[in-house]
Amino acid sequence: MGVLMSKKQQVEKVQKCNAVVSAFQAGLKDRPAPAKQAEGEVEEGEGPAKPSANPEKKNTEGAEQEETDNSAGPSTTQQGSAAARDDCKVNQEAWSRLRDGKGVEPEDLDKSHQLTPPAFVRPKREADDDQSVEVELEKKEQPPSDEMCDVCEVWTADDLYPCRICTRVFHDGCLRELGYLRAEALQEMRDTAHTVTGWSCYYCDNLNLLLTEEEMYSLMETFKQCKIIPESCLVSDELLQYRHFASKQQFDKDLTDEQEEEVLAQFAALDPEKKGHIEWSDFLYFESLAMLKKFRTENSLVRLLTGKERDKARSVFLGLDLDQDGVITRAECRQAQQSWFHKLNKDSQSCNVSISHVGPICESSPASSGSERSKSDESRPVTWADFLKESGIYIIAARPNSSAMHIRLPL
Repeated sequence: MGVLMSKKQQVEKVQKCNAVVSAFQAGLKDRPAPAKQAEGEVEEGEGPAKPSANPEKKNTEGAEQEETDNSAGPSTTQQGSAAARDDCKVNQEAWSRLRDGKGVEPEDLDKSHQLTPPAFVRPKREADDDQSVEVELEKKEQPPSDEMCDVCEVWTADDLYPCRICTRVFHDGCLRELGYLRAEALQEMRDTAHTVTGWSCYYCDNLNLLLTEEEMYSLMETFKQCKIIPESCLVSDELLQYRHFASKQQFDKDLTDEQEEEVLAQFAALDPEKKGHIEWSDFLYFESLAMLKKFRTENSLVRLLTGKERDKARSVFLGLDLDQDGVITRAECRQAQQSWFHKLNKDSQSCNVSISHVGPICESSPASSGSERSKSDESRPVTWADFLKESGIYIIAARPNSSAMHIRLPL
């Protein structure tokens, strides 16, 4: 009896297990196939599913291709607006460089430099800026040049090139890495830095860096009102238009025929090589000098002179003061002012320069040969202090390496 009952229980257990297995298998059949398995079946099978999916995929690819074609071929209007935005960006960058005091940065400069250019800081007017400053005639300063390169701060003796205005010295390789000087400018530095004529570094060569923030803002506003584009060359008609606009703004009248002739003479002075246009740097330096002449006193300009410039002024004055009484004539003073711009003969140390070597000077300036002067004015005595004050603007105007005459000031 016990054996029979045991077999019955076993049979029931087997039946129950079979029922569970059957139910589990039925559940698996009802479940959807996995994604990978379905893809594999579609790829391996030869049913009609594959062709039915192609039209949708093809339509999607066609739509994407159409969008790509549309984006790749913008209309003429879109191209024009993009070009206008690029020009606007270029102008904004140019104004930014001008505002930061970096002056000209031509497009053809080598931008593959590795050294970081210096950050320029515009000067500020001090409280005693307009007060007279005493500069002794008998006491020569002769400031020595720095011993280390201003860029890399390394001393290499004869391989350093000094600035004729300040005490900085430079390696030609460092200046090349900065990207501030073209190849021809670097060669000019090598040829002139150790001569009597000398070479001005990128600090001293840029007269625009002498302007304060307020003076620079005033100059930029004038440029914007006259629609002057920074870092662009100007032809004679553009300079005439600029002068006409400035005359209208300041005096509410147009230039006279004589004043137009004067503007053309200014153009010739700023274009000594007869290129037919004025370089942006020369125009900028010319206008910067005009701002200094307008807003600074003679005492303030004397304070801008460096020790080397004061020493050279002493040598010029003492060379004219033959009787050593500390006084020269007005005619000799004008002769000395002209001598600062004698750059044709780089080996000349004499201040006895003829007017024909200098070029035209503004008729309203003290060095003009066209204005009428009496003999009494020609022989008027000029002391060392007066000579330095009257010559300050001329000494500063002679700083740039350019051969242009930046002293020609506006009427």
